[in-house]
Amino acid sequence: YRDYGAKLPFTSKTVVPIASNTKLFTATAVGLLVEEGKLDWDQPLRRYVPSVQFYNDELNAAVTIRDMLAHRTGITRHDSIWYKSDFTRQELFERLKYLEPTLPMRQGFLYNNMMYAASGRVVELLSGKTWEDFVSERLLRPLGMTNTVFSIEDLEKQPDHGVPYTERRDSFELYRIPYYSEAAGVGPAGSINSNLDDMSRWVIAQLNGGVVDGKPVIPARVIKETMAPALALPNTALESRGYGELLNAAYRSGRSIASYRGHLVSYHGGDINGFHSQAMIAPMDGVGVVVLVIGDHPAPLYNVIAYNVLQRMVGLDFTPWSDRALTARLKGKEANKESRAKAGAGRVEGTRPSHALDDYVGQFEHPAYGVVSIARQGEGLGFDFHKIKLPLSHFHYDRFDSPDDEQDGKWSVNFGTSPAGEIDRALISLDEAE
Repeated sequence: YRDYGAKLPFTSKTVVPIASNTKLFTATAVGLLVEEGKLDWDQPLRRYVPSVQFYNDELNAAVTIRDMLAHRTGITRHDSIWYKSDFTRQELFERLKYLEPTLPMRQGFLYNNMMYAASGRVVELLSGKTWEDFVSERLLRPLGMTNTVFSIEDLEKQPDHGVPYTERRDSFELYRIPYYSEAAGVGPAGSINSNLDDMSRWVIAQLNGGVVDGKPVIPARVIKETMAPALALPNTALESRGYGELLNAAYRSGRSIASYRGHLVSYHGGDINGFHSQAMIAPMDGVGVVVLVIGDHPAPLYNVIAYNVLQRMVGLDFTPWSDRALTARLKGKEANKESRAKAGAGRVEGTRPSHALDDYVGQFEHPAYGVVSIARQGEGLGFDFHKIKLPLSHFHYDRFDSPDDEQDGKWSVNFGTSPAGEIDRALISLDEAE
């Protein structure tokens, strides 16, 4: 169903978010600028965009647009900067200078949506057009992708569009969740909404040297560049589960390439709240597969179905991907439940906050992540960070915790004091830093 509640059927015209499958559109847009001589894949970006600033002089002198598109800058995700925030693309671009690398450049794969948002800003600075207008004028319209849009507002205007439903974490009940609608700033990393008809035209262009309906749209050299391996990836499925079908993957620009049972494949997943996608091609076999999924719980289906279709098209026997994915999903669901049941085991009983609750109230700012607002809420405190609004209750000492929310998760805030004993900081452990 495109709308589970209303029992409306999913069709080839159903428009849904494709999330990170947007990235190849951004990489291709960059390639068009390279073809025009406005940029170079492998020269330092600052030669072309002097306003870009990274964390240190070494990065400023060396980072290329290829590094950014291949996730090999040595800078990790920092998704909490953009997630649910209203930062503009320029504001995200200006925050790159606060992101400290965790690896040497080009030594490891660290997926980074911020670098794609910045690459979209590079397209704007060098073309004089918004990223959305550039992609529309140079790619979507020439390819005949007439129902592809950039915002949830425009998605909902489509007569046939997907509605996000997903499964409750402790049952198999499906319920409706909000659209992720704060994607404007980080748009070049994942804001495109499309359907099977339009994405088929995109895949045909990838398989056909950039030509659709007899008309060249994407230079073949740009497609070749986005297919060229830039950084090797580990054989994770083989090492962790013993699955050897997909081997020797490498990331390039907006896609990975690998050998799937002896067949060259290019692929990329897309994941955002309630919507998931896969766009896969086997260029030597002339096969393309697009999978669009509604619901977070069946997200693994985009690989299950893509592999199944590919195997049918090239005449391979079947691998039990569905059984494998279902087993892993159910184990993960149970493990998540058990983990939440054990939360709070380290609590020290009998402690009290060091200050009156009103002393914790205020706004605490980080130059990259933005502002956390703490306010009084009932008998406790309230937490507001990028539209994530949750109550806080005392855990122990000067630590306050939120409930474990079904959508926004659990947050802990540890307050610190100045030498004078005044509350002057709020520490939150994120995926990348504190």
